[in-house]
Amino acid sequence: MAKKFGENASEKMRLPLLPLKDTVIFPHMVVPLLVGRSASLEAVDESLAADLPLVLCTQRDPRAEDPGARDMYRIGVASKVLQTLRMPDGTLKVVVEGLGRAKVSRFHMNSDYYSATVTKALNPATKDNQLDGLTRLVVDQFGDFVQTGQRVAPEIFMSIQEIDEPDRLADTICGYLPIRVEERQKLLECLDLEKRFEMISMYLVRENELLELENKVRERVREQMDRGQREHYLHEQMRIIRQELGQREDTPDEFAEMRELIEKAEMPKQVAEKAARELSRYERMPPMSPESAVIRLYLEWLCDMPWNKRTKDTIDLVKARKVLDEDHYGLDKVKERILEFLAVRKLRRDAKGPILCLVGPPGVGKTSLGQSIARAMNREFVRISLGGVRDEAEIRGHRRTYIGALPGRIIQSMKKAGVRNPTFMLDEVDKMSVDFRGDPASALLEVLDPAQNKDFSDHYLEVEFDLSEVFFVATANSEDQIPYALYDRLEIVRLSGYTQQEKEKIAALYLIPRQLEANGLRKGQLRFTPGAMDTIIQRYTREAGVRELERQIANVCRKAARKFVEEGRKRKRTQEMDTGDVKDLLGPPKFSATEADTEARIGVAIGMAYTGSGGDILSIETSVMPGKGKLQLTGQLGDVMKESAQAAYTFLRAHAAELGISKPFHKDLDLHVHIPEGGTPKDGPSAGVALFVSMLSALTGKLPAPLVSMTGEITLRGRVLAVGGIKEKVLAAHRAGIRHILMPKENEKDFPEIPEEVRNEITFTLTEEIIDVLPAALPDAVQ
Repeated sequence: MAKKFGENASEKMRLPLLPLKDTVIFPHMVVPLLVGRSASLEAVDESLAADLPLVLCTQRDPRAEDPGARDMYRIGVASKVLQTLRMPDGTLKVVVEGLGRAKVSRFHMNSDYYSATVTKALNPATKDNQLDGLTRLVVDQFGDFVQTGQRVAPEIFMSIQEIDEPDRLADTICGYLPIRVEERQKLLECLDLEKRFEMISMYLVRENELLELENKVRERVREQMDRGQREHYLHEQMRIIRQELGQREDTPDEFAEMRELIEKAEMPKQVAEKAARELSRYERMPPMSPESAVIRLYLEWLCDMPWNKRTKDTIDLVKARKVLDEDHYGLDKVKERILEFLAVRKLRRDAKGPILCLVGPPGVGKTSLGQSIARAMNREFVRISLGGVRDEAEIRGHRRTYIGALPGRIIQSMKKAGVRNPTFMLDEVDKMSVDFRGDPASALLEVLDPAQNKDFSDHYLEVEFDLSEVFFVATANSEDQIPYALYDRLEIVRLSGYTQQEKEKIAALYLIPRQLEANGLRKGQLRFTPGAMDTIIQRYTREAGVRELERQIANVCRKAARKFVEEGRKRKRTQEMDTGDVKDLLGPPKFSATEADTEARIGVAIGMAYTGSGGDILSIETSVMPGKGKLQLTGQLGDVMKESAQAAYTFLRAHAAELGISKPFHKDLDLHVHIPEGGTPKDGPSAGVALFVSMLSALTGKLPAPLVSMTGEITLRGRVLAVGGIKEKVLAAHRAGIRHILMPKENEKDFPEIPEEVRNEITFTLTEEIIDVLPAALPDAVQ
């Protein structure tokens, strides 16, 4: 706090005031309070904003809604606000901790919030030996009270025995005494420790006698009354208890209400037994105890979980195919896999659900496909994003011993779904992190393993929850970034980038109608010509998916909507957007018509890369200069790409004569290999062939063939090995205007994945040896 309460005992402080109607708070107590009056709410806000203690004073008349100075006791407790929670009805739940007694010299009840001028109330000096006897007596009496009444947990009595400070010991015991408000106020106002212990002893004697009498009466009555009399007696007892606590008599019995919720939840046997034990603890716990709120919240979580609620799957393959086709264009491989799952489910209801992982660049429809799967199966859909998650507790939850503990995101999402068989999307599984708080990917193993997830255990619930009926769908941008142990549980379904023709179809069927509606335009009010759409795709976007394409379409629709509004009725009913209109609205094109350089240059080769955003092409440049045979690599290359460059350099040295290199370059020349866009990290072995061609062109002075891109890993003996991401690389090269591609012979198996219209426009040269690429890559170098 900005200034501790009571640092200067004689100093007066003006502090926010919270009047209490029917309770008295003692120092060192941590209790929840419900604040509803506007002036009291303002006092709490002022305490938090000004970092000041909050004075708690009890009203003489609890019925006074607008108390004045005469309605308040003069001794209260300065407290610290630990936690606040805004309730749905506008009231505020506040958890406070008593700091010390405060003596009020003046009340200020007419401002926007209640406040009081206070000083710290000090205890008069007392010799320790005079308190020893009273202290022992009171502790023994309190032990009898705990044992006889069973209203205070034995653990609390054990903790009280360890308190060495007499003043704190007295206040702690006062907090658990079931006495009237007036008697509690007398104990608070009693500053003399010796007198305070005498008063506590007197109250404990009375309460112990009453408890003994109550137990005797209860035993005699229990033997005589029948079931109806017992229920009447218990209800009457609860009514009197509520009166003592200041509650309205018509308040519903929360214990009976909670018991009814437990019965309606249809919990498994073990969970129901756990809930019954916790409810029994809750009934015995004092209402003002902070742990009572923890137990109630735990019971509410148990009751809200969908232990036995399901939705009925729609096993209609024709309808499912229709739903998938309505929401997404293409993606035939993914759709076929979903239909296979539904077919198996129709033949066998208890089949284990697969864990599909949709891997592909951003914007290709991975997340929205999960929603379509849920709609096709008639299931609820829930989604959590795992990007940046690095705490294991995000998956498994926190243990209830921590303040503010909650279940993990898996259990929270299951509660949100309301059924035990939803379609559950785990987004961005490749972007989880690991730190000192644990490994969330390892925690997901139990969630995704069909052999284990029927007994998933959350740290907060402490009971097993069955996840075996959940249809899990994961997404990732990069297959390589998925943790290996998690990768083993997933069925990978790869989504590649879209071709030019596919983007045009998606724009016509989905993006343009959606953006017309979103921007207030009627269907048919704005029409894009094929040339305009081709311009947007080629000149204003450069991506594997359609996310940026939709942004640009939205940009055009917004600008068109503005013109419609400005020109009013003079505007035609339908406007046709051509290439010129698109350029006027979107400004200068962001990209050239083709990204690849149409002019061949010595020492420049075009490579192909696979990134998290899809495929891309790389311009690899090599310069030769006098030196001592040094190879310099720049462009933020990874270790694997550096090793590929070194392998290409070694092959050139070993076969210099047959490659037409006359000079002993390893002695007299330095080679500098650079890949532009140095701010972007690059790695992987697939640039080996392009590095070799770039170096050979620079050393021989021969021009490489124009608009030829290449990929493949090379070995020291000149073998060309297969690489991954062929479809993404070919699509990127096609977008950039490449019409001739050199690739490993082993990658011929990937041809079926390449769209037919792309294959028809590109010439492929398949090679097994690095020498075989020279006729197509460096035709002038071939003798």
